[in-house]
Amino acid sequence: MEHERNSGNQRTNDRIQWLRDLVHAEEQMEERGIVDLSVGIGSEQFLASETLQFINEMKNRLIEHSVAFNELKKSTLGRIKIYGVAKTQADFMLFRNGYKMIFSMKQPGQVSIRFNFFGPGSHIPSAPSITASGAAMLPGSAANSMMEEHLLEAQVGAFGDFQWTYDSKPVQIENIVKFHLTMFIRESAK
Repeated sequence: MEHERNSGNQRTNDRIQWLRDLVHAEEQMEERGIVDLSVGIGSEQFLASETLQFINEMKNRLIEHSVAFNELKKSTLGRIKIYGVAKTQADFMLFRNGYKMIFSMKQPGQVSIRFNFFGPGSHIPSAPSITASGAAMLPGSAANSMMEEHLLEAQVGAFGDFQWTYDSKPVQIENIVKFHLTMFIRESAK
């Protein structure tokens, strides 16, 4: 319950960050006579903020689903753990049975998802494609479900609207989370 309350507060704080930026810019203008025209929609700072918000939303959903998965498992072996990545603002990774799935901001407007296994017999086949509706299409067999990297990119639309894409096709956050968590659970069960 506490986690739900904290994640709800965090989402509210993330949603009004643009207002905080405007207030700060106005205060700077009033106090020092400095006008910052880069604040607001379309700025690099705004894109970075939206990217961090996107990563945090993925993390919150993955935490929620991982907690449910761990609670449904009878055994304590093979539970999913989620760790923050040191010295980053929002990067994180899933860990289970020697497998890692790392979510990181490469740059504002670009999120990388990498799946790694360090052990004997590891393999990295081609990445799956994702349809326009956000559904994943795995190439070949289940053995081909590991990936090098998925790059999610923000496309800025009218009025500062962001659409996240994979391979220039629009994707939805819930589909991204479901696809990658399913892949992670299946591959890390070995």
